[in-house]
Amino acid sequence: MRSIKYSLINALVLGIPITSFAQKAETPPNILIIMADDLDSRQISCYGGQNIKTPNIDALAKRGLKFGNLFCSEAMCVPIRASLFTGLYPARHGSFQNHKKVYPETEAIGKYLADLGYTVALTGKDHSTKPESIFRFKMIPGFENNCVAPTANYTVDSIKEFMTNNIKPFCLFVMSTNPHAPWTVGDPSAFDPQKLVLPQHWVDTREGRTEFCKYLAEVRALDNQVGDVVSALKSTGKENNTLILFLGEQGPQMPGGKWTLYDYGIKSAMIAVLPGITPKGTISKAMVQYEDITPTLIEIADGKPIAKLDGKSFLSVIKGNTDIHRDYVYGIHNNIPEGTAYPIRSIRDSKYKLVANLMFGSTYYLKWTMNPLKLSIIWGSWLQASKNSKNAKTMVDRILKHPEYELYDTENDPYELNNLIEKPELKKVVDDLKENLDEWMNQQKDPGKALDDAALRKKAGR
Repeated sequence: MRSIKYSLINALVLGIPITSFAQKAETPPNILIIMADDLDSRQISCYGGQNIKTPNIDALAKRGLKFGNLFCSEAMCVPIRASLFTGLYPARHGSFQNHKKVYPETEAIGKYLADLGYTVALTGKDHSTKPESIFRFKMIPGFENNCVAPTANYTVDSIKEFMTNNIKPFCLFVMSTNPHAPWTVGDPSAFDPQKLVLPQHWVDTREGRTEFCKYLAEVRALDNQVGDVVSALKSTGKENNTLILFLGEQGPQMPGGKWTLYDYGIKSAMIAVLPGITPKGTISKAMVQYEDITPTLIEIADGKPIAKLDGKSFLSVIKGNTDIHRDYVYGIHNNIPEGTAYPIRSIRDSKYKLVANLMFGSTYYLKWTMNPLKLSIIWGSWLQASKNSKNAKTMVDRILKHPEYELYDTENDPYELNNLIEKPELKKVVDDLKENLDEWMNQQKDPGKALDDAALRKKAGR
């Protein structure tokens, strides 16, 4: 029998105002969040991917609401997970560079939901879970926690036990390490490299296609995990009173993806399923950021809004009551310690995106994908191709060299290949976006270039 009362469902259908979500439920809903690691969300078949079928993720989309405009504020693991858990942008929670800790006064979802009577737990990748005094997760075994491990073995037995035996409502984060590099999980031979549809900004090389097959094998492994976790939930009998959120995290560790502010890095996937509440098989165009998730979970648990958070609840979107959430989404990138200082900021509305390169005279460099002593296979093949191909050189230079500002029509140019910054008819668009970006940075107390430079000065003892 469903825990959500039919009066709530009928009220939603009839448009009757509901003052509180949890008031109308026999018990507050459980929350199950399944998160990928470095997922190119455009590869998921329900998001239009042509290279692989992802039946388990697709099944969630058929049962619930698929978000078409979820964005990371920073395309790297530690900062965006800290944003997910805290509801704050990176400059405010303090983890604005990869592997940097949050500020000691920070509070997170573990406290917020525990105060509302929830048990908050996590299994798998454990980035942004320390110190325990801030994040307050009950750590559950079962999933691999090392994202660069050559294997990603897992069992759902422990999470099934947790969900079954937990008397309180639960919030469980299942954090996969797929498809994070080194791409050693799964069977790449299941994919024909010659038949792959490559991202539009890629240089087409044999080495790149081979590596992409390895990546897709890990996407398939991720989809299998999603299916097993959802089946485990179903076996507990608690599925009908559990919100399932599938999250894609940031984009892949490939040129122009992770560690950039291009959509290949910051645009993500989210699917929400809550039986009787979320409209089935629908797509929302509402613009949402990861910082909005914690406020949403607080409202779902019948908590009051927390004014100090940067995010805001999108529960009304989950219910299908609106298709609008934000006017703007924002991006921040600080390149240290993954490379030389190269701070970037971005802002977008529903159509246009402005990218501000705060050290535009410098060359962009990442130690993981562009190291000359240990060059990544993909990037090395791109460089080789660029010696003889004008198009390849254009794509390589797009990664290495950036103008002060970039402007993209994201509706008509989703891979951001045509910079419109010099178009005179778009001057007002640019000016408005610059003004709003400056306001956001001021509100965040984000000094811009100095935020990335600070790590250099500290290292040098200055």
